[in-house]
Amino acid sequence: MTIIPQQLAAVRERLRLACEAAGRSPDSVGLLAVSKTFGPDAVAQAMAAGQRAFGENYVQEGVDKILALRASHPGVALEWHCIGPLQTNKTRLVAEHFDWVHTIDRLKVAQRLSDQRPAHLPPLQ
Repeated sequence: MTIIPQQLAAVRERLRLACEAAGRSPDSVGLLAVSKTFGPDAVAQAMAAGQRAFGENYVQEGVDKILALRASHPGVALEWHCIGPLQTNKTRLVAEHFDWVHTIDRLKVAQRLSDQRPAHLPPLQ
């Protein structure tokens, strides 16, 4: 077992225990793995361990990973979150490749994301 699956298992156990202490179902909590600075191989290891939601705050690095993983793992549904500050010159990439954006700080950015989202994709969350 590589270190990434071990670390994911440890985090999931901590989440389970925290949910138990709070009287919540562990199924009511999601884990967003931040994959910035890790390459596609590391993300693939996390995928193999069952992780499906990944956060990126470097847009171009995230897009490169998204494309690489789609090519190497066709049919595996992953959820990609843009979690860092977003400049207007990066909105098209985010609109075309990510599922979620967590850090919209201006109406202009929100409008560009909406306008640039391809029609064949579900709404950007």
